[in-house]
Amino acid sequence: MRLRYELLGCSLHGHALVGTDAATVRAQDALLVREDGAGLRWYRCLRCDAWEPRPEPATPSRDTVPGPDEIDVPLRGRPLRDRFVLRLIALDRALHVVGLALFGIAVLLFAAYREAWGPTAGQIVAVLQGALGGPVGHGGPTLLVEVERAFDVPSATLYWLAVALLAYAVLEAVEAVGLWYARRWAEYLTFVATTVLLAPEIWEISHGPTPTKIVALVVNLAVVVYLLVAKRLFGLRGGGRAEEAERAHDTGWPAVERTGPGPRTTDRGLTTG
Repeated sequence: MRLRYELLGCSLHGHALVGTDAATVRAQDALLVREDGAGLRWYRCLRCDAWEPRPEPATPSRDTVPGPDEIDVPLRGRPLRDRFVLRLIALDRALHVVGLALFGIAVLLFAAYREAWGPTAGQIVAVLQGALGGPVGHGGPTLLVEVERAFDVPSATLYWLAVALLAYAVLEAVEAVGLWYARRWAEYLTFVATTVLLAPEIWEISHGPTPTKIVALVVNLAVVVYLLVAKRLFGLRGGGRAEEAERAHDTGWPAVERTGPGPRTTDRGLTTG
């Protein structure tokens, strides 16, 4: 069963109905509003094409149903799908921003205060390992040994690491904002930045696969394939012109007319599609 993003949009934002405040429904309004002759009107959602019954307005604020030039048609079809997918990727990037920023700040604090923290950190780790029954000596890759190694890293290296983490967080933030607003440049930026990271991710998995690493790789592969194929980057499948033509096909009033129902009269006198 194909996922209808229009139904998802209406479940989040409600149906996009017009003419609910109109005093009169004309024959030319049948594409959007229809009357059943018993004081009930049926309104067509501009997003999902569903028909919703409502009583005639008791205090109408306008004479007639808005015409095509007055209607702001919501996203539907492929443009709506792309907005949902791009914003989902943007949220993923936003999570990366938070994690990278926190990690970068932690490295900065560690580099600045590690001399004062050194003895206390070693004591805490030793106590934890002793309480858990683990080794506390220097004979193997224990937690205490790893902490001591971290304290041996040169300060310059730590500062450069923090700068790299924070710079990457800024890059991810730019990606997230651009994708949220469906900017074409953000799609290219995300594709390049994600593709560059695939090689080290594959190397990491080859040397020690974990569920987290595998999930991250699958997500990034899906992002790359979606941007390359569905968004037609680098001229693939017609490139930007084909993507714009596809978007125009599903946007605005022509899309509403093209998907509108044909006339049909029910036994109650309601003309439907």
